[in-house]
Amino acid sequence: MGGDMDKDIRVRTFKFGLRVINIYQQIPRTGAGYILGKQLLRAGTSVGANVEEATAASSKADFTNKMNIALKEARETQYWLRLLCESKIVDDLQFHELLDESNQIGNILGSIVSKMRVKRTA
Repeated sequence: MGGDMDKDIRVRTFKFGLRVINIYQQIPRTGAGYILGKQLLRAGTSVGANVEEATAASSKADFTNKMNIALKEARETQYWLRLLCESKIVDDLQFHELLDESNQIGNILGSIVSKMRVKRTA
């Protein structure tokens, strides 16, 4: 529904999902790391899945809803990454870089959702 922007965010969230998968494999499979890692994997890969669903939306409202879900998943991913980093379960620059990417994706998705809501009310 947004042309090139849709393609760009689709590619970016797909690559993000791949990074989440790769980084998940570095998380210790014991204790809290096991639980937090699974949560990160689920939320981080869900971002791109919801963006993909949005591209096949049946209406602008459906598109906005799916993008909003993707935004929520990006924020949840940020939460799990912060917990992993702050708890010192992981201490790796890659995790901090992934957190930054998650923040950037969240900002882009937030912008898309806001613009779509404005269009719907206009």
